[in-house]
Amino acid sequence: MPIISHLGVRSYYRVTVGGTPLPATGPVLIVANHNNSLVDPALAVVAAGRTVRFLTKAPLFDDKLIGWLIAAVGSVPVYRQQDDPTKLSQNLDSFRDVYAALKDGDAVGIFPEGITHSASQLAPLKTGAARIAIGASHEIGHAFPIVAMGLVFRDRDRFRSDAHVIISEPLVWDDLVGDMTSRSAVRELTGRIEARMRSVTLNLERWEDEPLVRTAEQVWRAEVGASRDPAEQITRLKTTTDALEAIRRGGVPHWHETAAELKAHARELEILGLTPGELKADVKVGEAVEWTVARIPLVLVIPVSVAGGIFFWLPKWITTNIADRLTVAEGPESRVTHRVLVGAVVFLLWFLVVAAVVWEFAGVGWALLALIVQPFWAFAATAVGDRRQHAFAAVRRFFLRRLEKPRLDALRERQHAIALRLRGLYERVSGASRVAPEPGVPAPPSAERDAVES
Repeated sequence: MPIISHLGVRSYYRVTVGGTPLPATGPVLIVANHNNSLVDPALAVVAAGRTVRFLTKAPLFDDKLIGWLIAAVGSVPVYRQQDDPTKLSQNLDSFRDVYAALKDGDAVGIFPEGITHSASQLAPLKTGAARIAIGASHEIGHAFPIVAMGLVFRDRDRFRSDAHVIISEPLVWDDLVGDMTSRSAVRELTGRIEARMRSVTLNLERWEDEPLVRTAEQVWRAEVGASRDPAEQITRLKTTTDALEAIRRGGVPHWHETAAELKAHARELEILGLTPGELKADVKVGEAVEWTVARIPLVLVIPVSVAGGIFFWLPKWITTNIADRLTVAEGPESRVTHRVLVGAVVFLLWFLVVAAVVWEFAGVGWALLALIVQPFWAFAATAVGDRRQHAFAAVRRFFLRRLEKPRLDALRERQHAIALRLRGLYERVSGASRVAPEPGVPAPPSAERDAVES
């Protein structure tokens, strides 16, 4: 499962993991949000760094495409009312299996929302995770780590987009170990699990807020020089989300002007092809020369990426079309899952067909070589393609800064002013202790602070 998960999700997303490392051994219950069908458990396994047994809705075990994989990785079936109410009693056996797995020191994963969804925030949690934890603690004799994982996607459906996995610190719940039938203990633990999950996920009031929230975080990071650590990025995004909620409650007057300015700033940067961080940075000629020399090897392997893009265009096109047709029936949350699974089959067939053609014209030795080289070529082309896009964008930015200097200087001044207003907003919403003074962004003068908060 870990190898399959790594190949699947890392071929589609650029994955980063932040937060507190998962315990390497011993029982642990992983609770995560669920927006991306079977990709979510694969991401959780990648972040965990160990085998994880997931509770999975029972109908997936009968799926002709993935049922075999679900069973092979040791998943535990969960029977839901909406699937087949006559089988609910079988959940008792499933719970016993999970208790035994945790007692044996396994990691078990569950999605407490109980559904896969595209909502902009967590759905109300079911009590299953809490019941499993309390029941297993009765078997084990003590509490064990419950760890929340936040799965945050920059653009869930886009190939080679960013996927962040944020791991929380283990939840403290020793005081709830005891009567495994206590409804109050289950409710209390469910509440604690939800609070911990909210601490590592981005919960927007509506998806339309997402571009504004991300722009604010990027401006703040660019001007302050804050860490790019995924966990810290999510914390800053959450602060901005909290601020938006406060605005809508009427608690922060005059913020709408700053929001409008942020949107206008983001639009102008998009036209120029820049991010707030790229606008802030000013690359000198000497630095550009060093950067160019360091990337000469990349130039030499660019043909690998270009040729790979041409050679693998057809299987990629077939994969996208078949997967998107399957998605129509099952909903948008399954799009990436279908692309990864269908892609695995289509590309395998492509490798075999190409090897067969090579065998026909060049013999078995060359055919075996073609079969071995193609997967490595595909992954290498993807990796070089990522680097190539970054390199071309960096070259473009270098010349843009020389040709559009007055315009960019004005944008830098506006961005710095926006960061000052954000400081006032963050201090008002979160408290000054959570936004300490940072180099490069001095605290606003009292007059400016009064203007921000008035």
